[in-house]
Amino acid sequence: MKYFISALLLLAAALPANALIKTRAVEYKDGDVVLQGWGAWEDGFKDSRPGILVVHEWTGHGPYARRRAEQLAKLGFTAFAVDMYGKGVYAKDHEEAGKLAGAFFADRAMMRKRALAGLEQLRKLPFVDQSKLGAIGYCFGGTTVLELARAGADLKGVASFHGILTSPMPAAERPKAAILVLHGADDANVNPGVPGFIEEMRKVNADWQFVQYGGAVHSFTVPEAGTDTAKGMAYNKEADKRSWEAMHSFFDSLFSGGFGK
Repeated sequence: MKYFISALLLLAAALPANALIKTRAVEYKDGDVVLQGWGAWEDGFKDSRPGILVVHEWTGHGPYARRRAEQLAKLGFTAFAVDMYGKGVYAKDHEEAGKLAGAFFADRAMMRKRALAGLEQLRKLPFVDQSKLGAIGYCFGGTTVLELARAGADLKGVASFHGILTSPMPAAERPKAAILVLHGADDANVNPGVPGFIEEMRKVNADWQFVQYGGAVHSFTVPEAGTDTAKGMAYNKEADKRSWEAMHSFFDSLFSGGFGK
């Protein structure tokens, strides 16, 4: 019997390593703008899986967003890391990132339209259950997924990681998507907008959650931000881990429970 149990344990340990994660660069357009996103999914099964859109931080579509898409694929989701700026457009510094993101912060209709173009690409990826779609975003991307919710996008839920919460186009009615905000309690960039966001959610009777992480500032999920909180942007390992787990639990609940690994 002990040999049988040992064999089962070995098999179980081997399964994650044997999982085949496939990735694909996907070129598409929003009007005349050429974009390139990144699809990721676990191959080797026949059932459909929930799809998650991933919206990058303000630097643009790059390794970070792709890594998050692949992490989602390892959980069993099909994921698509959207491109908001254009194929090959990636900020070299904060000044350039501010200009790129600023154009979308000033034009929320354009932000929503560009994100919806990415959502259509997610729908086309392998194994996507069209009735179980969600979106997550980081910083600029967190703002973007909140705009999708405000626009009434057909999503089960959105999760914003340290995103700006204010909008010149607040929700006019209850969003279809449940909303999860994952916020650094010491984020001076976002904190001024917290009361207004909560009031907005209450006014439209949204399905929303707001989680704060003590000691965390802006960009708390981004290792490349460093660890100096005095700069206002810094990585926080515990907040990163806890927020990822909260996001996973959120979607697990929305997608009928029992989903994921």
